[in-house]
Amino acid sequence: MCASQENSSNSNSESNDANENSVSRPNSPIPAITSAEEILENYGANFKILECNSQVAELLTIIRDKNTTRSDFKFYADRLIRLVIEESLNQLPYSDCSVETPTGAIYEGLKYRSGNCGVSIIRSGEAMEQGLRDCCRSIRIGKILVESDSDTHVARVVYARFPDDIARRQVLLMYPIMSTGNTVLQAVNVLKEHGVPESSIILSNLFCTPIAAKTVVTAFPKLKILTSELHPVAPNHFGQKYFGTD
Repeated sequence: MCASQENSSNSNSESNDANENSVSRPNSPIPAITSAEEILENYGANFKILECNSQVAELLTIIRDKNTTRSDFKFYADRLIRLVIEESLNQLPYSDCSVETPTGAIYEGLKYRSGNCGVSIIRSGEAMEQGLRDCCRSIRIGKILVESDSDTHVARVVYARFPDDIARRQVLLMYPIMSTGNTVLQAVNVLKEHGVPESSIILSNLFCTPIAAKTVVTAFPKLKILTSELHPVAPNHFGQKYFGTD
């Protein structure tokens, strides 16, 4: 992709992120959905939420606070991304292994099964790439660009680049904000068109609305989803604030 095309795509993608994440503001506080029973009943066993301890709750609060500076926003967003990525890695398949310690003892442990990769949905998904690289030094990362038609608002994939053998890999699909789920639907469809089994895709997400969750799990029940919060209102400023384009 040439530079002029990339700049145009980033601009269109940023607009698409804003459309995907547009939600009317409530007049009164709306709580997040945290009931394990409700989540299991409505979204299935493959939909998981990061344990909301005090640290996670503080990160969510800072990211949503309109008074947070961009430098603080990016710092704390990166912390939350790292937590979500690390928990997403727990969803990958592992194999038993034995290693010899410096003292000569044998230690029975685990190792990743070979063939993992990341795929970010441009543009906001690129915010999660460094967090994945920090955890997996040599992991390969593909990209998908999804845009919405200005008249019909129908999402479509306009660019996709993956490792040649992606059909044999476990895929961590990265997209921080889901309001409707339409962008993720298109991204998963293009991965499946490239031969990736639905059960081999793990969606790493920061903020998800109940509407988006229901849309995605209904379309792809074998897809694994990990998010940090299920809340009716998504922070639609994330991409612009993170990349400094607000």
